[in-house]
Amino acid sequence: MIGQHDIVNGAHFAFTDRWGGVSAVPYEELNLGGAVGDDPAAVRSNRRLAAEALGLDPERVVWMNQVHGRDIAVVDGPWTGGDVPAVDGVVTARRGLALAVLTADCTPVLLADPVAGVVGAAHAGRPGLAAGVVSAAVEAMTALGAEPSRITARTGPAVCGRCYEVPADMRDEVAAVVPEAHSETSWGTPAVDVSAGVHAQLDALGVRDRRASDVCTLESRDHYSYRRDRTTGRLAGYVWLD
Repeated sequence: MIGQHDIVNGAHFAFTDRWGGVSAVPYEELNLGGAVGDDPAAVRSNRRLAAEALGLDPERVVWMNQVHGRDIAVVDGPWTGGDVPAVDGVVTARRGLALAVLTADCTPVLLADPVAGVVGAAHAGRPGLAAGVVSAAVEAMTALGAEPSRITARTGPAVCGRCYEVPADMRDEVAAVVPEAHSETSWGTPAVDVSAGVHAQLDALGVRDRRASDVCTLESRDHYSYRRDRTTGRLAGYVWLD
């Protein structure tokens, strides 16, 4: 259920795998995405199970309506009224409030400055990486008092640069903005390494304490992969401060 849960100076970084939930095929088991065609009741149950496994109140988790952009929302509690805005990053200075990001090949980016009491979560796919969602998230945290040199960053399971095949012109477009994302598949065709691009951007912003997951979602049957399965569930990354 919880594939990884690290605690650094009171900051929690957690990533799920696909097991331990109630969703049926093809979403089996712990699908946390509410917009992929799964039974909404199953998704609610899965979100409750994941939150409880992390010691969180499921009603105190902030989710996003992710659209592969760079817009960031600053929040101090869960959304009200049923409207979840179209953003690809959320930032908060509210301790104990968990921020969540959904992925199934894209790179989940979790950020925390425990000294300032600020955390952020961002969804970095290929379009968001090129659009600058990572820098937008760090800038929003900085506006709340965070300092890049104090930020701890963790990125979770994502499709790796050896597997994320794209047309050559698409790779060139991304590499023109983020050269470190230029990659090649293990079979010799053009590829994009989103996680490498994310970490290069974080490094350029002054974020030094970084760690990337070594799980490739396309290669791992313990994780959801949209590129592999198309109709499938979503993993989640969670970040919060004690």
